[in-house]
Amino acid sequence: MKRAMILAGAVAALMLSGQLAAADGKAVYDKSCKGCHSAMKPKTGDKAAWAPLIKQGADALTASVVKGKTPMPPKGGAATEADVKAAVEYIISQSK
Repeated sequence: MKRAMILAGAVAALMLSGQLAAADGKAVYDKSCKGCHSAMKPKTGDKAAWAPLIKQGADALTASVVKGKTPMPPKGGAATEADVKAAVEYIISQSK
């Protein structure tokens, strides 16, 4: 019984840490998106360029990034779809 409780606690901690990591959109952006979106269009923070994209909604933008769009690779180089969603939400927050 004691082993089961320890194992359950460890699994819960791992799941929680994964969720927290995925929720850090700025960290994902800095690692996977910043290189291109600070040099190429649409640049993060360019309100005019991002306005029509933001109007599509976060879900549509996330789906586009997951699929990839030339020259952006699928998931934009991010590890997971949760990372993509967090990065998209961060970019939106910086570009409104």
